[in-house]
Amino acid sequence: MIIFGTGDFGKVVHYYLKNDSQYEIEAFSATDDMILEKKLFDLPVIPFENIEQEYSPEEYQMFIAIPYTKMNKVREKFYFQAKKKGFNLISYVNSKATVWSDLNIGENCFILENNVIQPYVEIGNNVILWSGNHIGHHSIIKDNCFIAPHVVVSGKVTIEKNCFIGVNATIRDGITINQECVIGAGAIILNNTKDKQVYTTTSTKLLDVTSDKLKHL
Repeated sequence: MIIFGTGDFGKVVHYYLKNDSQYEIEAFSATDDMILEKKLFDLPVIPFENIEQEYSPEEYQMFIAIPYTKMNKVREKFYFQAKKKGFNLISYVNSKATVWSDLNIGENCFILENNVIQPYVEIGNNVILWSGNHIGHHSIIKDNCFIAPHVVVSGKVTIEKNCFIGVNATIRDGITINQECVIGAGAIILNNTKDKQVYTTTSTKLLDVTSDKLKHL
C-alpha cells in the first residue's frame, strides 16, 4: 500500500501500519510541490499527480494521511482524488482498540489504541479517532470528522460531516453535532448545535503565586 502524506501524521500512520497491521508499505506520496526529499524511511516519495502510472490501483491500496486541516476538507479533497484515480482506501483499527466484529466503518478511517466503540455505532468515510475515546452505542459519526484524544461521545449521538472534536470534550447522549462544527478542548455539549458553530471553554485560571510558595507541595 501507499501512504499519501509525508508530515507528522503520515509518519505516525507508517509506524502503526508497520507494527500493527498486515499491510506492506511500498511508498509515500505527496503533491509534487510538497516533496522535499525523494525518500522517507527508505521508501520512495512519489508525486501524487502521476502515481497511478507507477503503482497500479489494481495492485496497490492507499491511505490519505492528512489531519484536520481546513475542517478536514483537505483530507476529503485528496480522498476523492485518490478514488478517482482508482485506488481503494484502507481503514485501520488498532489491535488495542475495543471494538465489536460487526462495527460499521467506512473507508480511509484511522482508529488508534484505547478507543472503546460500543455496539451499533456507525462510522462513515475518512474519519480519524485518535487514542482513548469513548463512542457510545447507536452513535453515528459521519464523513470527514476528526476526534482528538479522550473525547466522550455518549449514546445515540450524531456527529455530522467535517467536524472537529477537541481533547477531553464531552457530548451528552441523544444530541446532534451539525456539520463543520468545532468543539474545543474540554467543552461540554448538552444541546444540539447548528452548522459551523464553534464551542470553547474558559482557560484554566493562573494564580498569582509561584510554586515554591505553596505550603502543601
